[in-house]
Amino acid sequence: MMAFFVDCFGPYPYASYDVVVTDDALEIPLESATLSTFGSNHATRDWENQRLIAHELAHQWFGNCLTAAQWRDIWLHEGFACYAEWLWSQEVGLDSTQEQAARHHQGLAAQSQDLLLCDPGPKNMFDDRVYKRGALTLHALRGAIGDEAFFAVLRGFVADHRHRVVSTSDLEKAICRVLGPTGGEQVRRTVLDPWLRSPALPPIPAI
Repeated sequence: MMAFFVDCFGPYPYASYDVVVTDDALEIPLESATLSTFGSNHATRDWENQRLIAHELAHQWFGNCLTAAQWRDIWLHEGFACYAEWLWSQEVGLDSTQEQAARHHQGLAAQSQDLLLCDPGPKNMFDDRVYKRGALTLHALRGAIGDEAFFAVLRGFVADHRHRVVSTSDLEKAICRVLGPTGGEQVRRTVLDPWLRSPALPPIPAI
């Protein structure tokens, strides 16, 4: 998993990574820089626990190495970590990223369409819609620009802001550096804005 995420996101940003497994069962795991804590109930290979392990590891890049400068950009933590789950699912021969996207898009469509992803507000900051809509935003970006450019954007975003705070506009600048100003602006307008800056759920993206 570490090797796969290094390929996707660039070098692991710390000197080590440790995992603590408690004797007690925990409702949810928790990560901090260089360390994740899981309950004994999470130490299995079933998908629900694999995805949590992937999610917490991905936070070493998105959340710890890159930290949102303002809470309104929390999707830069949770959307990226959620999309890492979907990438891992495909990598190990389970559901593809497209199958994961379709399932979670269907789930979002059944919920209230009143969340602004780029500024969900304190009440909705950790709403599950932030996680899933954030991941779908990345899937839409990947579908629009292709794998080579998409992963170049992610690796460049991490490299350029290593151990710093970031904003959504920093991600958009990273896209412009890969696609050029014209291409980046077009992607912002046609792909990112509907997902980030409008509460209506866009159509399911495809890759």
